[in-house]
Amino acid sequence: MTALTVRPMRLEDVAQAVEIEREAFPAQWPPTPFKRELQNRLAHYLVLCQGGEVWEAPARQGVSLLLDKVGRLLARRPVEGGSNHPDQPFIVGTVGFWLLYDESHITTIAVKESHRRRGLGELLLHASMEMAISMRSRVVTLEVRATNYPAQALYQKYGFQRVGLRRGYYTDNNEDAIIMTTDPLDSAPFRERFQQLKLDLARRLNIAPLPEGWPLSEASPAS
Repeated sequence: MTALTVRPMRLEDVAQAVEIEREAFPAQWPPTPFKRELQNRLAHYLVLCQGGEVWEAPARQGVSLLLDKVGRLLARRPVEGGSNHPDQPFIVGTVGFWLLYDESHITTIAVKESHRRRGLGELLLHASMEMAISMRSRVVTLEVRATNYPAQALYQKYGFQRVGLRRGYYTDNNEDAIIMTTDPLDSAPFRERFQQLKLDLARRLNIAPLPEGWPLSEASPAS
């Protein structure tokens, strides 16, 4: 049994990341140009992987103590299809966003089909939002297919609201995209909601709750 950990994407992760996107979005073309994106200072990508070393997040730059604890929890669960070699992590999910001035725009979230319906998509969303908070983003935005109701429900759970529509945005079927955005990340309502979601996720994954008052924007180094 090997731990699942969240860390920044590396060049050696690209091949697996592309395969996950092809599986998750078979009609999407072109796929995300991960190699180019890793050279883009505006772009930030994380991977959820089985195996390899644990990423210890630096203060104010990491995704949170919650993710570290989740990784330790999942280490006690069997995960199918993983790499047995510690230096060859098996990527099971990716998330990416662009930091544009004071706005973080999520560009992709994808989980390997064999690992869906385990809460890993929510874990990746949470990780990207934690990182956006640590980078002093004012809001987080994204687009979602008009018919992707499960994804919309998840985003609404995290405080995203519908603010616009891009007609014919998806070229495979000319489907509209709903534009969604959060309230200001430093607002009291958002912080209260996000903290509660943190605790709810911890309970659902059967891990110890985070300490009361754990700061959202100043993650301590992983212990």
